[in-house]
Amino acid sequence: MKMKLTATLLSMILIMTVFLVGCASSNEATELQAEAEDGYIIGLSMNTQTNPFFVDVKDGVQKAADEKGITLYITDAQDDPSIQMKDIENLITKKPNAIIIDPCDSDAIVAAVEACNEAGIAVFTMDRQSNGGEVIAHVGYDAIKSGKIAGQFLVDTLGGKGKIVEIQGIMGTNVAQNRSQGFNEIISENPNMEIVSTQVADFDRAKAMSVMENILQANKEIDGLYAANDEMLLGALEAIEAAGRSEEITMIGCDAIDDTLEVIKEERVEATIAEPPFFLGKAILNTAFDYLNGKEVEANVILDNSLVTIDNVETLVTKE
Repeated sequence: MKMKLTATLLSMILIMTVFLVGCASSNEATELQAEAEDGYIIGLSMNTQTNPFFVDVKDGVQKAADEKGITLYITDAQDDPSIQMKDIENLITKKPNAIIIDPCDSDAIVAAVEACNEAGIAVFTMDRQSNGGEVIAHVGYDAIKSGKIAGQFLVDTLGGKGKIVEIQGIMGTNVAQNRSQGFNEIISENPNMEIVSTQVADFDRAKAMSVMENILQANKEIDGLYAANDEMLLGALEAIEAAGRSEEITMIGCDAIDDTLEVIKEERVEATIAEPPFFLGKAILNTAFDYLNGKEVEANVILDNSLVTIDNVETLVTKE
C-alpha cells in the first residue's frame, strides 16, 4: 500500500514538473516574441550636434524611427574622430541591428566601420562617406553638383567676371572636397572669374567669421563669395556686414538651413543650395529599415539638390 502511494505521489510530482517547465518555456517564448515585436535597435553616430544642419539630420532619423517603432541609440562625436571611434565601440556593445554613421572624417572613420564589420553589424553612412570598410549603403547629396551650382550662380550673376572668395569646409571629408571640386571646375571654365582667396573654416560659423575678416582686410575688391556650407556663409556674412561691404559682394552657401532661408528672404544673402538635412535623415533610416527587412537597397543613394534664391525661397519645403 505504501509503495502504491509513493508511486502515485511520484507520478503527480512528475506531471506537475512537466506542467511547470512547459509554462516556463511558454513564458520565455512569449517574452522573446514580445522583444522581437518591439522593433529593431539602431545606433546613430552623429559627427556633431552643434551644427543646425546635423541637428535637422538627427531629427529626420528620429522621425522615421518613431514611425517604424525603432529604438535609437544616439551619440555625438563633437567633430572629433577619436570620440567617434569610442562612440561606435560603445554602440557595438549594445548589439544593435545596424549602425548609421555620419563621419567626422572620411579616412579616420574606416577603423570604426571595420570594427562594426567584425562584429557582424550592418553599417550605413550618410552625408559623408567612409573611405574603407564594408558599408551596406550610403545616402547623401551630390556634392560635386552643389559646387557646380554655386559656381554657375556666381558666373551668371556677375556676368562671367569678378574676384571670388571660396571658404571651404572640413577637407578631410569627401563632401568638402567634392563641393570645392565642382565649384572650381565651373570657375576655371570662365577666364574672367578669379579666385583671390581660398580658406578653410571647417564648416564652422565662428571660424568663418574670423577667416572672412582677414580676407576682407587683404582684398579691397571682392565680387563674390562661395561658402561650402550655410554655417560658414552666416559667419562670413557677419564679417562682411560689419565691414560695410555687403552691397558689393554676391554670396551663396549650401544646405538651406532655416537661418539662411531667413537672410535670403531679408535679401541680405543672394542664394544657397538646398540639401535638406531632415529628409537626408529620414532617407537613411528608411534605407536601413528596408535592408533589415530583407529588401534590396542601392549601395549609393543620391538625393536631389537645387538652387534657392529670393524667387523660390518661400515655396521651398525642407521639413515635415
